[in-house]
Amino acid sequence: MKNLRTRIILILSVAGISAWLFLPLSEEIKLGLDLRGGIHMVVQVRADNALDAELDSVRDNVETLVQEIENSTGKVVRQGLTVVLSDVSNQSEVEDILDPYTPAYNYSKTVRDGRAGYTMRMSASYDRQIRRETVTQARQIIERRVDQYGVAEPSISVYGGGDSVVEDQIIIELPGVDDPSRVRSLIQDTGRLDIKLVHPEQDKAGPFPSEEAAAEAFGGFIPDEYEILGRRVEPVPGQGVDTARSNEIGSFYVVRKAAVISGSHIKTARRGEEQYTGEPNVNFSLNSEGADLFADATERHRGEYLAVVLDKIIYSVAQIEDRIRESGVIRGGFSLEEASDLSLVLRSGAMPAEIDILEDRTVGPSLGLDSIRKGVRASLAGLILVVITMLIIYRFSGLNAVTCLVLNLMILLAALAYIPATLTLPGIAGVILTIGMAVDANILIFERIKEELRFGKTVRVAVQAGFDRVFSTIIDTNVTTLVASLFLYQFGTGPVRGFAITLGVGLLANMFTAVFVSRTFFGLLLQGREVKALSI
Repeated sequence: MKNLRTRIILILSVAGISAWLFLPLSEEIKLGLDLRGGIHMVVQVRADNALDAELDSVRDNVETLVQEIENSTGKVVRQGLTVVLSDVSNQSEVEDILDPYTPAYNYSKTVRDGRAGYTMRMSASYDRQIRRETVTQARQIIERRVDQYGVAEPSISVYGGGDSVVEDQIIIELPGVDDPSRVRSLIQDTGRLDIKLVHPEQDKAGPFPSEEAAAEAFGGFIPDEYEILGRRVEPVPGQGVDTARSNEIGSFYVVRKAAVISGSHIKTARRGEEQYTGEPNVNFSLNSEGADLFADATERHRGEYLAVVLDKIIYSVAQIEDRIRESGVIRGGFSLEEASDLSLVLRSGAMPAEIDILEDRTVGPSLGLDSIRKGVRASLAGLILVVITMLIIYRFSGLNAVTCLVLNLMILLAALAYIPATLTLPGIAGVILTIGMAVDANILIFERIKEELRFGKTVRVAVQAGFDRVFSTIIDTNVTTLVASLFLYQFGTGPVRGFAITLGVGLLANMFTAVFVSRTFFGLLLQGREVKALSI
């Protein structure tokens, strides 16, 4: 009797907690894109951008190291997917520089008139590695940006794409978004911050009124290690930002392709404001590696100019007056929203490559509301049919199964309201399937009890044998299905995950109600009395 009392207290506690969790949170069950509406996007990552950045960095690093070798006049240029180093006499020292780049790069040597030339080509395996890492990093950054923006339960997954050697497309589903254009901007903006050195010669640095004028300063051909970038029009002090002109280019500068520091060196970023004008800006601080690089570069290039570049657009140019180490400010006539979004993007990290939107559609909630209504009707219809069937076939014992079914649904709904799960249309299908499976274990137990009664055993012995002999079968069937639902959740996308969650929680609840709760009810019936016949 003491054991039975403990079981009853546990069952009532579970029922009470389920009701307590579900009732106040029932309106907060998160609905998926197919039920709530939102944005569905398919984007493609331009992995070639990451390859270009890698090759530019290698070219710049090799050139710096080669120039430090005594009596070396080597010139390093990049030609497509190769880095060419020519006219060097100190071959052994140059090869010591190139060796650490293998096996990621294969290099070949040619010798003419006692001087050597080297051609470095990226290996196919390293090419694929960079592409995969680029797509993975892009997916993680999109997740961080969406999470910081506050979108609940986004679904973001990578899948195959086109002619690329790797999967380079990302599916993004954002339910309940009320500002689609802003979210698209957050996703598509690369948010790449680069601080670059402006050309040291004043007449070749800029500003120039056009790209053509900048090229003319070099005789029509910009050196390989430099590029021309436009500078955003600065707002008139004290008059705020004209958003219609916020991305208008006003002048052009010649800057080095290789950055002194980049967004990967940023530790924190936050929105701030100018001390005297109150205009929004973005303050950032660097990690230890970035601080060391920035300090070294500003020490060696005092008197020269630095350009703050965001997504290939110059926002500010300032002269290096002294050594700078750990922090800086980005000014560019931002609006409050622009400064907030930029700090968010910098905190979440820069995209390793540009993003192209292949598909972009807004899903309205009207279909979702209709689906919810139909799903509720189907669930109620299935519940009523199951209840009627159990009462007709198993009579009074059918009430036991119906009570277990109701408790099963209470636990499932409470779990959906409490845990960070998203209810999707397949999730509703999972609820309906759970209703059917909830009485499956009861049917196995009841049929075993009836079989034992036909053998002439007493009610008490038949009930005990029915639960004992079917227990392992119930556990096996539910556990195997639970494993399948775990795989669906691990490898599926949003809607499939919704189905897996409802099915998995329903199975766990089913094992509790069908075995523990049902046996307790039979224990109450048989406790302290001799039952001659069982209504089953």
